[in-house]
Amino acid sequence: MTDYVLMTGMSGAGRSTAAAALEDAGWYVIDNMPPSLIDAVSDAVGELAGRGQDRVALVIGRSGGGKAEEALDAAESLRAKGGRVRVVYLDAPDHVLVRRFEGTRRRHPAGAVKVEEAVSEERKRLGVLRDTADLVLDTGELNVNQLRARIMELFGPSGGDGAMHVSISSFGYKHGIPLDADLVFDCRFLPNPYWVEELRALSGLDEPVRAFVLGSEPAESFLGALVSLLDLLVPGYEREGKTYLNIALGCTGGRHRSVVMACELQRRLALRVRPGEQREEDPLAAASGQLMRPMVFHRDVDR
Repeated sequence: MTDYVLMTGMSGAGRSTAAAALEDAGWYVIDNMPPSLIDAVSDAVGELAGRGQDRVALVIGRSGGGKAEEALDAAESLRAKGGRVRVVYLDAPDHVLVRRFEGTRRRHPAGAVKVEEAVSEERKRLGVLRDTADLVLDTGELNVNQLRARIMELFGPSGGDGAMHVSISSFGYKHGIPLDADLVFDCRFLPNPYWVEELRALSGLDEPVRAFVLGSEPAESFLGALVSLLDLLVPGYEREGKTYLNIALGCTGGRHRSVVMACELQRRLALRVRPGEQREEDPLAAASGQLMRPMVFHRDVDR
């Protein structure tokens, strides 16, 4: 079965960087693809499969490359032919996209006189793609290397199986909530290491901060309740065909509490699902029957 990624999204959100990362991850990448040609191109993909290349990324051209509905029709056509299709939508806040275009002095493909108007027009036109995408990636706070790392995590050699891909992110509320989060949890109720002088300069990746945060009773209660909630949600999401789940945990600055809690949640989820075990008392294991391999990403830990 051929594995397809349809990469689309807002102009300036990092499509070229993501395409290069997919190529580095071993995908056969066809860039700047008009949606109207995807169905025809798929007929030639069988030749690639015959040469052992069964992972194909189709990067939809600038400003959607045509009508958004054409991309949706192309995805359904590929699925009807037996392919596994994932639509990935790259996004970023409007002010970030405007800044990027003004920095490069490139003309926006939407063609409006002002960049702000062009971004707004494109967002309206591509809204249906964002709403139906399998995965939305917010690149607004990511540099080039971070975006490449995210693509490699999601679509590298370990990202091609059929299990749900769970991503756990830490962030700081003062830097904005991630646009691509499916579930957002607030960790600001926990004791704050920032107010402990010897911990302030450290981060949640350091053991003293980890011990301080996890040593509080509210942290343990919160983690237990969160894992129980995921016991309910993950099997339901999988039954509905959802393949990506981004859980975001936030604190004030994104350096201490949210980092600790994201790392600990990753550890607990990885322990609950083991290869080949489908214990009735473990809904997460019964849902996937294999190692979940949750990924963790700390957006603001270095700020």
